[in-house]
Amino acid sequence: MFGNPSLMTRIAIGKGIGFLIGLAGFILLPSFLPEAGWLLRWGILFWYTTVGAIIGVFGVITYHPILKLPLPWWFRAPLLGAWMNFVLVFFAYDVMGAMMVRLFGEDGALSSPFWFTLEGAIIGTIIGFFATRFGGEGEETVGK
Repeated sequence: MFGNPSLMTRIAIGKGIGFLIGLAGFILLPSFLPEAGWLLRWGILFWYTTVGAIIGVFGVITYHPILKLPLPWWFRAPLLGAWMNFVLVFFAYDVMGAMMVRLFGEDGALSSPFWFTLEGAIIGTIIGFFATRFGGEGEETVGK
């Protein structure tokens, strides 16, 4: 089933794992932030599904096009996950900040919403591992 490298398999695995992580956020978010609305919950679900798809698609690129440096999955996937969550913090800074303050206190070491960037790197690593393991990577995933 997973014998040949396939871009579609990479994307499906990335979206599937992203969906599961987003679903966990969708279900658990009211535990962390009771005032979280439905839009935020649906946004988290769709966000991580999209992050998984992006990591799956970027499995085709194994070398930096300008610098000609190798981009192995263990560098590329966490970088994409971290970047996407970094952008998410800019869109929802107030909500993410409120959640972190509620969890860790106002003077807590982890009260900054930018800790979601590290979470994105961890999630990106998980998605990248499974997408590469079962879907392959590089140009051979596209087919000829």
